[in-house]
Amino acid sequence: MTSTQVSAASLPAAGPTVPSGAIVAAVPDLGTLVFEGADAASFLQGQLSNDVSAMAVGAAQWTSYNSPKGRMLATLLLWRAGPASFRAWVAADLAPPLRKRLAMFVLRAKVTVSDRTAESRRYGVAGPGAHDALQAAFGAAPEPSQGLTVAGCQVVGTPDGRVIVDAPNDVAEATERLLAAHARNVPAEHWHWLGIRAGVPVITGPTQDLFVPQAANWDLVGGINFRKGCYPGQEIVARMQYLGRMKERLFAFHVEARPPATATPLYHATFGAQACGIVVNAATAPGGGSDLLAVVQWSALADPALHLGAPDGPTLAPLPLPYDIPAPSAANRPKL
Repeated sequence: MTSTQVSAASLPAAGPTVPSGAIVAAVPDLGTLVFEGADAASFLQGQLSNDVSAMAVGAAQWTSYNSPKGRMLATLLLWRAGPASFRAWVAADLAPPLRKRLAMFVLRAKVTVSDRTAESRRYGVAGPGAHDALQAAFGAAPEPSQGLTVAGCQVVGTPDGRVIVDAPNDVAEATERLLAAHARNVPAEHWHWLGIRAGVPVITGPTQDLFVPQAANWDLVGGINFRKGCYPGQEIVARMQYLGRMKERLFAFHVEARPPATATPLYHATFGAQACGIVVNAATAPGGGSDLLAVVQWSALADPALHLGAPDGPTLAPLPLPYDIPAPSAANRPKL
């Protein structure tokens, strides 16, 4: 599995105009979970879809928490802050229930699970020049899939090249001013838009428990390790990878309309009044209209076009993703 680094400078030319320069945005819709204790790594290894035990201190990776039926309950950016310390950034609406659910499985393990969302503010930095902007602000900047602690903040690079700055409340205002001196302030939607163009979905409340990770392309962005041990839903995820045929996948689209709500259905003439896809994330595009990620049935990708919200709703135009999506014609087979 490989992850793809994407910056505003490397996005395909097709689609809306991409503004230049480093940007910074407050992203209050991200929540922070902290896992600490001697058993933190082994506990997370048994709960998440990626290989936690193989993470070096300072490394960051996409991972997911799934139901026993293999459906995604949350997507996380996990960072190993120390040998016995991890931080994870998730959709803010899922942070409290996810902390509660994971804490139920601690049992005798030496690990604490805390929701620290209220104790800090989160900022997203991205775009060409983001590395230089962070270097100027903090004197250091993380590479993709790496993190560091500087000026009292956790500064963590996502695998696609965006960066999360988690600033404790007592230094948050100073951090915001510092970042704004080196990057252009934009709404949170723009930072999320870059994630959409990178093909990285974020599971939120309305899309919980709907998709196996592969349907959301989680295998293509490096969010699953198929060689690690058991975790909730692992058997179903592995069976889909090696024996199944994917009937649906995540694709990107542009629509000349306001950003649709998460879980808005998609329609295609072949399916009549029955929905054939669902919006996962959407954001206003810099050049007008909206870009979105949606899980869609393969058979709905043929002409005529997909429609948003109703069989006669706005037409969706496909957008390229920065990675290849495997054809659904044959199941993946394990090499023996």
